[in-house]
Amino acid sequence: MTQVKRHLVTCALPYANGPLHIGHIAGCFLPSDIYVRHLKSKGEEVLFVCGTDEHGVPITLKAKKEGVSPQEIVNRNYEVIKDSLTKWGIHFDNFSRTSRPIHHQTSQDFFTVLYDKGVFLEEVTEQFYDKEANQFLADRYIIGECPSCGFDSAYGDQCENCGRTLSPSELINPKSSLTGNQPIKKATKNWFLPLDKLQTEFLNDWVATKKDVWKSHVYGQCNSWLTDGLQPRAMTRDLDWGVPVPLKEGKGKVLYVWFDAPIGYISATKEIETDWKKWWQDDSTELVHFLGKDNIVFHTIIFPSMLHAHGDFNLPTYVPANEFLNLEGDKLSTSRNHAVWLHEYLEDFPGKSDELRYVLTAIMPETKDSDFSWKDFQARVNNELVAILGNWVNRVMVLTHKYCDGIVPPNSDHVDYNQLEEAEALVRQVDESILKFKFRDGQNHLMNIARLGNKYFQDAAPWHAIKEDDGQQRVEQILNVSLRLVQKFAAAAEAFLPGTSAKIKDMLQTGGELMAGKPVTKPVLLFDKIEDEAIEAQLDKLAKQASDNKQQPDLEPIKDTITFDDFVKLDLRIGTIKEASKVKKADKLLQLSVDIGLETRTILSGIAEHFAPEELVGKQAVVVCNLAPRKMRGVESNGMLLMAENTEGKLVFVQPETEFPEGSIVR
Repeated sequence: MTQVKRHLVTCALPYANGPLHIGHIAGCFLPSDIYVRHLKSKGEEVLFVCGTDEHGVPITLKAKKEGVSPQEIVNRNYEVIKDSLTKWGIHFDNFSRTSRPIHHQTSQDFFTVLYDKGVFLEEVTEQFYDKEANQFLADRYIIGECPSCGFDSAYGDQCENCGRTLSPSELINPKSSLTGNQPIKKATKNWFLPLDKLQTEFLNDWVATKKDVWKSHVYGQCNSWLTDGLQPRAMTRDLDWGVPVPLKEGKGKVLYVWFDAPIGYISATKEIETDWKKWWQDDSTELVHFLGKDNIVFHTIIFPSMLHAHGDFNLPTYVPANEFLNLEGDKLSTSRNHAVWLHEYLEDFPGKSDELRYVLTAIMPETKDSDFSWKDFQARVNNELVAILGNWVNRVMVLTHKYCDGIVPPNSDHVDYNQLEEAEALVRQVDESILKFKFRDGQNHLMNIARLGNKYFQDAAPWHAIKEDDGQQRVEQILNVSLRLVQKFAAAAEAFLPGTSAKIKDMLQTGGELMAGKPVTKPVLLFDKIEDEAIEAQLDKLAKQASDNKQQPDLEPIKDTITFDDFVKLDLRIGTIKEASKVKKADKLLQLSVDIGLETRTILSGIAEHFAPEELVGKQAVVVCNLAPRKMRGVESNGMLLMAENTEGKLVFVQPETEFPEGSIVR
């Protein structure tokens, strides 16, 4: 096995259609920063790259809505994102952009290598085309019904309700998001990556080697895709915003955004490293991708397939993806403005970067979704950072000045080695946890050093010891040990609490070992309590955002007019749910047995996130009875339950006011 000489660490490229919120931070920016800081503190050779992802349809849609060019959108958001990260203390070796010429050239060169090797399938296919808009429709320009969960606003590339990745042809009743019209099919040539072939010759065996290396949910999601079987996927699109396809016959086409976006890691490296190949093509370099769970498939299947097909690049060693962070018990939502934006936090809580780092690390969604609440934020800062860590360091520094004139006392032959040995063991546990991507555990071990030091200081009670016969000697011993514990904490805290670590080192006036006889500075408070007024202001802000959203709901437009004859074709009847259960391997799908009077039907419905199976039995609903049956997850669904959905995504059944006989017709 090749020995690791260096580490190339990437953080998922934030999409340049808006600012960053705490979900982005907890998902990948904070864990990657902790990991990189720790490696660099150990003297490891590390390159840390990221940048903004500036292509793709959402940006063009936003530009159309605002009446500006896509370049204006990405220019504005690049500056906001970069400025927020810099002010918060996350420093990449390079934070680049996918709209830069070096990225376009790197992506085109990569595509050309695959093209020249005959990797791509060149196919003329029927693609969706909007006649009124006079353009082919990229996946995100198409909205329709998800074939898996029945969600009626799924995109052509992914259903945001159940998370399934889709192709536009799979959507039921597709519509153009540009005009609302039903698109036609029109012939066009595109180049496909043969994922089915790559699965057989490479992916199956490679992913199998990661079973005990990757997090279980990362491996599980990846393996689920492989179990379902991969299909060729188009790597080009008929668009005018993106990296142009470097072929004569590719005029008017661009590279698929998920083809060029991960190549952004390569171009970001090339931009600052003359010898960039040692980071990408030397097998003694370890490649680590940090990202959120919505990007797992692209970093474990599509990008590795591209790298393998190219043949000259390293494959990722680790993909420590995190799950999602919620806010006050609800999903973070950019569209609903239900978020804590990083740039606003920095304005509202100046000088409190480490406080947010600490809380987000403590609740980091490493293996399952977690929740951020302002009350919990306040409690963790006040009860842990202020009361334990800050109080301990302050008391040690104050008494060093009171009893030792601010000079580090000499080492004693009777030092309390137990505490120092315990602290060393905790430092090792911090190191081991970080290297295993268990950042919550690592920070907990770090705080245990503070708890250990606090308890030792309280039990030793130098304010009492000074009154004993050998009081000065005993106090010097206590303070020597305590200062050494503080120094060990500061060194171990550099990855988690960089600002706090720097403040402590400044007070100790040392970047390394503590030196007896050397002076320490006057103590400064590490943390201030978060007052109730500050928390109430944040809760009021969220409430106002929610209120504003209700006052100006983002309602879907009225659909195309239909005739009365079209309406009467629908067979709507009252049904009663007799049985309900979850569908295996489908987190958002429930299987229902519904009595519609004439018979009992099996109906699948994507409502598992809104209702528990046991609360549905006996509930009545309006059922579309003459909908063509379709299979989902191997089960045939015969009908659809009508639901009402508000702008916050909450669902309620459309049902009679009082219990009504099954099979009653709804007119």
